[in-house]
Amino acid sequence: MKIKDGFAKRKIAGSNIVVPVGKQSIEFNGMITLNDSGSFFWDCFCKDITIDDAVKMVTDEYEIDAQTARQDIDNFVEMLRKNNLLDE
Repeated sequence: MKIKDGFAKRKIAGSNIVVPVGKQSIEFNGMITLNDSGSFFWDCFCKDITIDDAVKMVTDEYEIDAQTARQDIDNFVEMLRKNNLLDE
């Protein structure tokens, strides 16, 4: 799974902000603010990966166990799905 094309993540005034660009700005009206871990997750899903791949990337980057990483990633992926941001 991968985040749809047409979204840009920017650091603005210390905050990680995702905004739609191009055609997506017509379909998605708003912006998303990400904390640091959400920003890392976003970067992971900018390429086509599995949840297992993402868990490995998170546990390699942060001092966190795989079960906690999977739960956090599952929550993040659910937010992406609710907002129709994933190509699956």
